[in-house]
Amino acid sequence: MSGIVSGWPQALLRLESLSVLIAASAAYAWQGGSWWLFAALFFVPDLSMLGYLGGRKAGAMLYNLAHWYVLPLACVAWGASGKAPSVLATGLVWAAHIGFDRALGYGLKYGKGFGFTHLGAMGKAHRDA
Repeated sequence: MSGIVSGWPQALLRLESLSVLIAASAAYAWQGGSWWLFAALFFVPDLSMLGYLGGRKAGAMLYNLAHWYVLPLACVAWGASGKAPSVLATGLVWAAHIGFDRALGYGLKYGKGFGFTHLGAMGKAHRDA
C-alpha cells in the first residue's frame, strides 16, 4: 500500500470535495455573506504553503493543518450557535476552499514533497513517478 488513492476511489473523493465546495458556498450565500469577503478569504489557507520555507516536513504539516476539514467545521459549529456569524462565514469559506483544492487534486501532503498527496502525485512528482 502506497497511501495514495487512485482510480475510482480517487474520482469519488474528488467529487465529494466538489460537493463540499458547492454546499459550503450555498450555505454562505444562504447566510447572506458578502461575496467580496468570500473572494478575499478564499485563498487565505494557501498562505500555509509558506511553511515549506522551513522544509518539506514542516511545510506538509502546516499545509495539512490549514487543509484539514476539522478546523473549519469547528468554526461552522461555533458560528452556527448564533453568537458568532463572522466565525460561521469564515468556516464556510475555509471549507469551500478545501473542497476546491481537493476537487482539483491538491490533497493532504506527505513530507516527501509538495507534489506527494493522498490523492496522488501532482506536477513534477507525477511526471517523475
